[in-house]
Amino acid sequence: MDYPQTGAIIQIHSYKHDGHIHRAWKETVVLKGSEDEVIGGNDRTLVTESDGRTWVTREPAICFFYAEHWFNIIAMIRPEGVYYYCNISSPYVWDGEALKYIDYDLDIKVFPNGQYEILDRDEYERHRKQMNYPEIIDKILKNNIQKLIQWIKEKKGPFAPEVVEHWYKKFIMYGK
Repeated sequence: MDYPQTGAIIQIHSYKHDGHIHRAWKETVVLKGSEDEVIGGNDRTLVTESDGRTWVTREPAICFFYAEHWFNIIAMIRPEGVYYYCNISSPYVWDGEALKYIDYDLDIKVFPNGQYEILDRDEYERHRKQMNYPEIIDKILKNNIQKLIQWIKEKKGPFAPEVVEHWYKKFIMYGK
């Protein structure tokens, strides 16, 4: 599998199951690129929504994308601690233009104290019916929610405090 190289500045594109663009982040610095995962950092990057509206992210974020897991994790670094926004999504693909994934609506927000909340269940159900998510996709996504909750509870991967700190220091070295 091809993947973006460490040090590259890439775009991230999020799609919906029906193939329509959902959201695009203009600039993310690749902190680690491998066949298994891509870790990136951004701060105050321009985000374009599917309807053309734009906004700019407010804080530094370290983003974790996986080739085999059906989720990605955004660690937002704020003065009061690290907040995580976890998208239930397809594994990433890299086509040389952007890192791309399908956003499947369900999200988990994790607070600095470790508490978490599952978001957008209604949106997921609505889109599941509208876009005819195959039953196997529904099963994969629900299994990955459980896997993600285990990671949160066990402080595995990006949920281990030293992991985000390590990658944030690397991001700062790039001067972004």
